[in-house]
Amino acid sequence: MNKILIIDDEINIGLLLSRFLTKNGFEVRTCTSGMNALDIMSKEPFNLVLCDFRLEDTDGREMLRKIKISYPETGVIIITGYSDIKLAVELIKMGAFDYITKPLYPDEILNTINKAIEAQKIINQAGSSLAENENKNRDTNIIPEEFVVGKSAASLELIKQIKLVAPTNYSVILNGESGTGKESVAKSIHYNSPRKDKPFIAMDCGSLTKDLAGSEFFGHEKGSFTGALYTKIGHFEMANGGTLFLDEVGNLSYEIQAALLRTVQERKVKRIGSTKEIDLDVRILVATNENLTESIQKGRFREDLFHRFNEFNITVPPVRERGKDIMIFAEHFLKEANAELNRNVSEFAADVVECLMTYNWPGNVRELKNVIRRATLLSEGNEIQLKALPLEISTFAKASAIENALGTTIPVNSNKHDLKSAALEAEYETILNVLREVNFNKSKAAKILNIDRKTLYNKMKAINLE
Repeated sequence: MNKILIIDDEINIGLLLSRFLTKNGFEVRTCTSGMNALDIMSKEPFNLVLCDFRLEDTDGREMLRKIKISYPETGVIIITGYSDIKLAVELIKMGAFDYITKPLYPDEILNTINKAIEAQKIINQAGSSLAENENKNRDTNIIPEEFVVGKSAASLELIKQIKLVAPTNYSVILNGESGTGKESVAKSIHYNSPRKDKPFIAMDCGSLTKDLAGSEFFGHEKGSFTGALYTKIGHFEMANGGTLFLDEVGNLSYEIQAALLRTVQERKVKRIGSTKEIDLDVRILVATNENLTESIQKGRFREDLFHRFNEFNITVPPVRERGKDIMIFAEHFLKEANAELNRNVSEFAADVVECLMTYNWPGNVRELKNVIRRATLLSEGNEIQLKALPLEISTFAKASAIENALGTTIPVNSNKHDLKSAALEAEYETILNVLREVNFNKSKAAKILNIDRKTLYNKMKAINLE
């Protein structure tokens, strides 16, 4: 039975929550102060703590900090009587699973609690497993990238899939947009598998030419062709006993796919120019940002090879679907950048947090990492300021605000066929699109719209968009 500790100085709220959660199968303890809560937690373990932000002897921020230091395997949800986005982001960055506001609604509370308990279990299991493997591999030549464990539903599902398939020998296709971190996922699969002490070899298929592919995959003997001045070991042979990761596999030529199929089927490899076959024991993980099913239909990818690879399939989610994780990633990349650049930037300004959380991140984790590295380099103090962000990111939040304003400030006529309302809506939508295209340079926007600057200002002023 999952145990929950409720910390709230309003006794009635604690009693109501306790009765409700007990009826729903939880074991519940209640207390009214931070000091009493820490005393209780020192004597018995809890799966989850529900903590009111305002307590008589402390606040939710300090309680969260103490719980995460002393009891990192316990999930925390903060409850407060007011809504503050900046505070919510800060608390989630500090390790809270979520932040809910009063008045409390039973269905919402129960749903959030169940998600928090499940998420904490996954994070605890994933964290201990990854830490154990990192320690075991600390003295090897190949060290995995640190896997940042997110808290969003998409990230938790990804972790589940990794934990499920890692112990097997299945070949896996990793689908996902460019920059989502597919190689990091592949390494996490490898280092949580029985092959963790063997090589992890990554190969970028997107950069291979037809002439080089055979040599890179299978290796060659000295003198086997013009320019073969030495014996070369191919990637399959290098990965023997371990894992071979093929990135951008959809870019391979049809001819190379045929040769690759034979090797995958027979589990043997022969260097170019050699008559000796080498037995292979290699797990294959492949990544693609293309739809391989469509590539098969268009004759660009072999269906038989696809089925050899597709024993298990994982979709790595884009950053825009991992909103709760953005600041977790940002904090991680800030620590990396500080170490790389010998800086001591400790936090993000509030308007920077808003921009990072609002932007749609078409370049995904790779883009986010580059933005944080650049911003850390440009920052003069201990806080990343808005001016350190690229213009397209800082203006994206402004565009979103304008878009939201358009929906609330343009008069909406109940008659859907009213031409005046339709024309007005279309006009301001066009203005917004052009402003985005020119990064909100009003002079350029006015020129493209074929109106003067004063007219543009007046039209924006009419709906309070200056």
